Amino acid sequence: MNIEYKTYTKRDKSDVLKMMTSFNEIYDYDFDPKIGEKNLIDFTSNEILGRLYLIKYQQSNIGYIVLSFGFSFEYEGRDAFIDEFYIKENYRNQGVGKLTMDFIELESKKLNVNAIHLEVESHNSKANKLYMSKGYKSNNRILLTKKIKTTANNSYKNK
Repeated sequence: MNIEYKTYTKRDKSDVLKMMTSFNEIYDYDFDPKIGEKNLIDFTSNEILGRLYLIKYQQSNIGYIVLSFGFSFEYEGRDAFIDEFYIKENYRNQGVGKLTMDFIELESKKLNVNAIHLEVESHNSKANKLYMSKGYKSNNRILLTKKIKTTANNSYKNK
């Protein structure tokens, strides 16, 4: 399968928002399309925040991956978090995930990223197997999250 990767452009907005909706439906995550669109515009308008790459097959978008930048003293500078990784159902289990993880590692090196982090549902055995095969390891820590309501995200819904 000849997979290509392309950096997001404004022309991709509609397709990416559809895929983001599908991504969030998989695990029944809260997703407000209006907030999603605002966040997509904010994120892709500022390269300091990271990159969104489209996964393409035969000129069609078949998925996307979001690499969000951070900074870590522990990891000696710039690190990144794979915030979202989605492949359309018809293209899963065909090696696209492995190719995309290889692509992200190469891109991260070009972007001076010293460590890549990701979060995966514990019951998603296929994703866990993929990430482990690509060298990702548990650091025996638990990711804890607290959502903060600010004026920038005042529509946050507390579940």
